[in-house]
Amino acid sequence: MASAIRATPSASEAANAATATLPPATRHSPLATATATRHSPPATPTPDPYAPLTIDALAAREYGGGLIEIVDTLETTEAFARYLIKYPSDGLTIYGYMNVPHEGDNFPVALVLHGYIDPDEYETVAYTRRYADALAEAGYFVIHPNFRNYPPSDSGPDPFRIGYAADVLNLIAIIRQQSQDPLGTLRRADAEAIHLWGHSMGGGVALRVLTVNPAPYLRAAVVYGSMSGDEAQNYGRIRQWVGSERARFELGASPAMVAAISPSAHLDRIEAAVAVHHSEADDVVPVAWSRQLCEALAGLSAAGEIPHAPECHFYQLQPHTFRGDGDARFIERTIEFFDRQ
Repeated sequence: MASAIRATPSASEAANAATATLPPATRHSPLATATATRHSPPATPTPDPYAPLTIDALAAREYGGGLIEIVDTLETTEAFARYLIKYPSDGLTIYGYMNVPHEGDNFPVALVLHGYIDPDEYETVAYTRRYADALAEAGYFVIHPNFRNYPPSDSGPDPFRIGYAADVLNLIAIIRQQSQDPLGTLRRADAEAIHLWGHSMGGGVALRVLTVNPAPYLRAAVVYGSMSGDEAQNYGRIRQWVGSERARFELGASPAMVAAISPSAHLDRIEAAVAVHHSEADDVVPVAWSRQLCEALAGLSAAGEIPHAPECHFYQLQPHTFRGDGDARFIERTIEFFDRQ
């Protein structure tokens, strides 16, 4: 995957750059080269490739632009219609699907964020379908983005999975704007009540979105079997999953920069209510990470630094992606939690 790292130019490259604006007849003359080098201004320092990735930098930049477009109708059920959609995100085209209830208006919005799947095996209507459908049946306007690098979405940079968060932040900004069109695709969506649901990798994306954009219209988030908000913990767990170029880039960040990039160091920015769900038997993502998140949020709430204490639920004998009665209970709790917000 392409990274933002830019190699420092060699001496010969610097000399070539210094003479690039000279007339052709003198460009390669030794005297001209020496003169150009002698009088050239000092080289501009190479920008820090990690600086745009910090929580503060992400919070300072702009998002949105463009529209959510319906590409096709995928399915119609008794309760809702499912549409294939696309929207722009940082110059990329992101695909996904949208579940729109048939009857009613002013539906709260739920963004369902998928976990890691091998991109070669990914399908637009993925394993998260049952959660998205349950939310639509409960009266939520559901949007499920396929993150960048998951076909048919375009490929793009994603160090520390920050590209995925940008895809969600751009989506939120578009929802906010497009829902104001009384004749538009999102006219029945309530952009003042947006909820996040994220599983595994998607849970980590949700945590980043909450710390970057602590807006009152982001009402609540469910993080389910979530990756850590501490990127040092994440890298220690998944380093074998990523390519060498990305690994070198992520390992190149200093501890201070990793902290500046990590949501865990910025949890005091969260304004939304958060519910944490994790299985004690999870052998993919350590349950200890969710316990740490619950303790941190509870401490901040007790100190009056965030408005909501977390709701934390831990399950027995469930895999990383829940099944059976445990999954049904999780879905019920999710809808109850979102409804209360």
